[in-house]
Parts: sequence; C-alpha cells; structure tokens
Amino acid sequence: MDKKKKERLELLGSYTVIAIMFVIILYPLAWALGLSLNAGTSLYGSAFIPQEPTLEHYRWLFFDERSDYLIWYRNTLIVAFSVTVIATFITGLTAYAFSRYRFVGRKNGLYAFLLLQMFPVLMAMVALYILLNTVGLLDNLIGLILVYIGFAIPMNAFLVKGYFDTIPRELDESAKIDGAGHLRIFFQIMLPLAKPILAVVALFNFMAPFMDFILPRIVLRSPENFTLALGLFNFVNDEFSNNFTRFAAGAILVAVPIAVVYLFLQRYLISGLTAGATKG
Repeated sequence: MDKKKKERLELLGSYTVIAIMFVIILYPLAWALGLSLNAGTSLYGSAFIPQEPTLEHYRWLFFDERSDYLIWYRNTLIVAFSVTVIATFITGLTAYAFSRYRFVGRKNGLYAFLLLQMFPVLMAMVALYILLNTVGLLDNLIGLILVYIGFAIPMNAFLVKGYFDTIPRELDESAKIDGAGHLRIFFQIMLPLAKPILAVVALFNFMAPFMDFILPRIVLRSPENFTLALGLFNFVNDEFSNNFTRFAAGAILVAVPIAVVYLFLQRYLISGLTAGATKG
C-alpha cells in the first residue's frame, strides 16, 4: 500500500468516527426537540417528527400561571453568574499565588488540589448537608453558590497555574522595575494574557448549575428555590405526572444561555483548552 492510499484510508477512518460521534450526539437532541413540538404530553404517543408541530409547551412554560419555569430559570442564572464571576476570580488569584510565589506549604497545597480531584463529589454530600444546616444556609441559593465555588477552586486552580507558568517571568520583573506591585501585575499583565484559560474556567463554572442535579436536590427544598435541573425533574417524577413533552421543551431552552456564553467566549476557548496542560 503506497503512502497516498494509506493517508486516504486514515482520513476516511477519521471522518467515519466523527460521523458516528455526530449521530450519537445529535440523535437525543433531535428527539428532545421533536418531543417538545408534539401536541400531547405523553412520551409513548409522541413522534420523532410530529405531523402537527406546536409551540404550546413553550407557551405553557412561560405564560401559564401554574408554571414555575421562569423562577427556576432566574434562580439558575443567579447561581451560574455568581459562581462564574466569584470562582473564576478566586481561581485566578489562587493560581497566581502558586505560580509566582514561593512559600511554606506550596508544594503540599498543589498536591492537595490534585488529591481533592480524585474523590467524587458524592463523598462530601452528607458533610455538606450538615454544614449548611448548621450555618442556616440549607434551602438557600447562597449556600448552593458557596458549595459550587468551593468545588470549582481546587478543580481549576491547578489548570490555571499551569497556564501562568508559561508566561515569562521577565514580564513580572520588568513591571517591578517600573514600580508595579503584585496586584497591578496580576490585573494589568497576568489577567489579560490569561484570557484563554480563564474563558475555559468561566464556561465550566457557568455550565455546572445548569447541568447538576444531585447537589441542588440535597441542598434545596422549596420549589421557589429550585434550579432548572431540579424543577424539570419534577415534571416527570411527581405522582401522576406525565409531562414529558413539557420536560423536553424546558430542557431545550436550557441550552440557550450556555450557547450564548460559548459564542461570547469562543475566540479564547480553543487555545485555552490545551494551554493549561503544557506546563504544570
């Protein structure tokens, strides 16, 4: 087999794998969209391509007085934006300290961050429930935000620290000669140069409240405090409920803010996804 034919076969194999993965990803999304456009509420009577598509379920979510969907959407956006801003900022400060400073416990702190990522979040759920109940933040969005921030910092600090290590220290030294302090170096030099990796961290932090179900299920109790994942689950979990089409409509709308944030950050994401792993 000559080299040209071998390259064609490799290219064909690559496109085949991409096509298979595309179908695997697209199929459930297409089903959810088709299900949301069906007239009824039953899962079994719905069609993949409805003969008479309708937007009734979307109207019900937004305008029916029995629907709490907008409240859940508001709660999720509050949590997502709060976690994104606070956790990304603290992660940047933490990573900068581990990258540029030399202090007692630095090496052990980095090992602790790596160690914390090895254990699943479920292991801490009982302790988190007791802690939040003790401080009066159970069934409270503030408590949920604090937990998300706590989980995000060790997970992302090591990644951002690796990116900061790739920025030449000569920039810091030049700024110090000109009279810049540590905070000025961080805000005016390090943060602008670290936009790609910070964009990745911000996107991950923003997506977490939309995708997570287990943590809100444990922390939140009142329907007016539910996030989208928890509220939509009740559409198909409550006794005598049969709202699969409304569930599908609500799930489709979950992707809207994530897509908006992704499009806003996309110019930084490709370089940021790999940059933090180049040096650790």
